[in-house]
Amino acid sequence: MSIQAHDLAGKPGKGPAFLAVGDSALAVQFGESVDAETNRRVIALAESLTDLPLDGVLECVPTYRSLLVSYDPARLRGAALEAALAQRVAQLQLGDEAARRWRVPVVYGGEVGLDLEDLAREKELTPDELIELHSAAEFRVYMIGFAPGFAYLGGLPEALHTPRLPKPRMSIPAGAIGIGGQQGSINSVTGPSGWRFIGWTPWRAFDPARAEPFLFAAGDRLSFVPVSAVEGAKIEAAIAAGEMLPEAVQ
Repeated sequence: MSIQAHDLAGKPGKGPAFLAVGDSALAVQFGESVDAETNRRVIALAESLTDLPLDGVLECVPTYRSLLVSYDPARLRGAALEAALAQRVAQLQLGDEAARRWRVPVVYGGEVGLDLEDLAREKELTPDELIELHSAAEFRVYMIGFAPGFAYLGGLPEALHTPRLPKPRMSIPAGAIGIGGQQGSINSVTGPSGWRFIGWTPWRAFDPARAEPFLFAAGDRLSFVPVSAVEGAKIEAAIAAGEMLPEAVQ
């Protein structure tokens, strides 16, 4: 099923597309491009369903440009869900985002940031210039996915856009700060990856022992703050001992 909804002004053909995903999920696709405005609509619909739940809806998963809505077909039919979601979309209010902002400490280079120097040479920059460019940017968390708490980031400076590696590495640690194409990332768990990695944060993007296991959420804004290896190790130890928790600046 692929039915085009009406847009917010009631005109056909310009609203989101509703796409069946199996027999128990519906994707609400707001556009074809990756941009902040489209992502804001995705998040606004997700928040609407959190604030005013629909009976039968089990879970909502925001992505770059669509919202995946899982439902129980024994309690809610797909056509009824589509109609209800179309009504919600028509009522969306996109005011100022109440986004959290983070200043994430990063140890650039070292054992985890093993691509820093090669990437700097490729971009005809010094490592310090690359770090300055990366840490001066403001990033948007577009979505959480791939692994628990893995943050996909938009806002990577164009000068740092770089294809992923042709052959993934088999083990990249949690906290690795990556670049893949036009995206940035914060690795949440140890595992294979083809991203280019330029640093490491002692913050835990995923910690099942926390009340909120995922540190970041779609719509959050963040910037990276360079710290020394010694300072990074101290932060890691303090977090592990329960003496420090990452906190948003607002």
